[in-house]
Amino acid sequence: MSERKQHPHSGGGPGHGNMMMAGQKPKNFKKTFRRLLGYLKPHRGKLLAVFFAAVLSTVFMVLGPKIMGNAITELFEGAYGKFNGIPDASIDFGVIAKLLLLLGGLYVVSSIFSYIQQYIMAGVSQRTVFDLREDVNHKLEKLPLKYYDGHPVGDTLSRMTNDIDTIGSTLQQTITQFITAVVTIIGILVMMLWISPMLTIIALVTLPLSLFVIRPFLKRSQQHFKDQQRTLGNLNGHIEEMYTGHQVVKVFGHEKKAIAEFEEVNEQLYDAGRRAQFISGIIMPMMTLIGNLSYVLICVIGGILVTQRAISIGDIQAFITYMKQFTQPITQTANIANVIQSTIAAAERVFELLDEEEEVEEVTTVSLKHAKGEVDFEHVDFGYGDDLLITDMNLHVEPGQTVAIVGPTGAGKTTIINLLMRFYELNGGTIKIDGLDTREMSREDLRTTFGMVLQDTWLFNGTIRDNIAFGNKEATEEQIIEAAQVTRADQFIRTLPEGYDTVLNEDASNVSAGQKQLITIARAILANPSIMILDEATSSVDTRTELLIQQAMNRLMEGRTSFVIAHRLSTIQGADLILVMDRGEVIEQGTHAELLAQEGFYADLYYSQFSDKPAV
Repeated sequence: MSERKQHPHSGGGPGHGNMMMAGQKPKNFKKTFRRLLGYLKPHRGKLLAVFFAAVLSTVFMVLGPKIMGNAITELFEGAYGKFNGIPDASIDFGVIAKLLLLLGGLYVVSSIFSYIQQYIMAGVSQRTVFDLREDVNHKLEKLPLKYYDGHPVGDTLSRMTNDIDTIGSTLQQTITQFITAVVTIIGILVMMLWISPMLTIIALVTLPLSLFVIRPFLKRSQQHFKDQQRTLGNLNGHIEEMYTGHQVVKVFGHEKKAIAEFEEVNEQLYDAGRRAQFISGIIMPMMTLIGNLSYVLICVIGGILVTQRAISIGDIQAFITYMKQFTQPITQTANIANVIQSTIAAAERVFELLDEEEEVEEVTTVSLKHAKGEVDFEHVDFGYGDDLLITDMNLHVEPGQTVAIVGPTGAGKTTIINLLMRFYELNGGTIKIDGLDTREMSREDLRTTFGMVLQDTWLFNGTIRDNIAFGNKEATEEQIIEAAQVTRADQFIRTLPEGYDTVLNEDASNVSAGQKQLITIARAILANPSIMILDEATSSVDTRTELLIQQAMNRLMEGRTSFVIAHRLSTIQGADLILVMDRGEVIEQGTHAELLAQEGFYADLYYSQFSDKPAV
């Protein structure tokens, strides 16, 4: 089974850091919004239930002030009559009690429906976010290696965590708030018209003014919220890179530079966040100011109407309550619009990831289960960009042969491995395994044919046993131990306090670099692949351990086709075929003895590592 992580290629691949720039034109707002709504379509029934629950909850809540006003009118008229000596005037506490009981019942029923809508919406929002994360996860599995080579890990993680969390929070809170706000506005408007059409017209005069005031702020805030999400991704990417490679940063004394870069990005995030929050924060005070002016005007006119007995004191009290409540849903709607700006900015980034170019779709016409290990490169052309790195490469490898690939840094050694594993697609030509074109078989079939041990080890947080068994989920305890014994890993594992149950931490820093390499080699051995790929597999172990591992690997490679990338030429002298690469081309090939006899590039490379060059 292949190890899925591949270290960065050599030989002119795409660089890192191609993040979305600030000046890049954003996607269409309406298109992104409609696409986001598409994730809610499977939950139409539940959303309908949320809608009716929100409507009923709001309707019962809106009726409250009117009933309270009736109770106040009853109390006031009775008290006013007794105070002025009107015959038979009294306060009817029975009627007041019934009105208050009705009011309490309405608020209880309203709370029940509010609970129902929140309960249903919580499930809908989390299921929607679950589906979105599933789509992103499946997308990440389909993306080619060039995507990961060209995008910082921190930015990708930010899109999958921060941006999706922003969407989830909005769906949970905003939808119910929006429904409630709209129904509240309609309900209050109806009740206000019922009480006094004249006062309602006065109150509504302020509504166009409110919309006119907040509109420019909404437009300006959208871009700032998009900048905020982008710079947050930049900051996450920088932090992830700096803390993952903190030892390298310290070794080269780049602490000040790293801090300066962090402060620069952090300043950008601060500036974008400050502008976004400030502009959006202006909306509420402006709405409050306009609402208070309208509130004062209604109080003055309403007081005059009460003195003229054109309206009851309970109704004017209810109207003033409705007036105060009327501005709240409008303000809430403005805030919701503000939140939606941030959410759409986050959704754009997630959809950009979902729209990334995927690996070439598989057209599976052949199946490869138990490969013999015959490999052919036929007129292979390949380049990471417009310029070809490899041109017209031809190679035939017999089953069981060991092929060593040598050459200077950037010669294209790892590129050949990437092409074998089909991490990149060819520009021309074919690669065949056992005579079958690799493009006509599934990537799963292809990659499970290979076992890979890289120079950069990859271990996950879990026990040593689980890390070794990653190569073969069906492996027994005896097989795991046997694989560890072959690589000489069993000896150091048993010296650990928990043995095979020792839990490796997140970056496996509780074992040495050499021990990590031994575990990865044991994993490859346990996978029992038909073809082995060894990319400087013993580079992290000491000389004695290297010799022991080399012996074990020689036994492992017996009967298997093996590709070995090596910088230390002493480890590949026994290879059946040595490919010498330079600038993407195979410039020499043959056995160790044949290449030395040619006195060419390989001979110069070999003698540069050893001092036994024959005297002329």
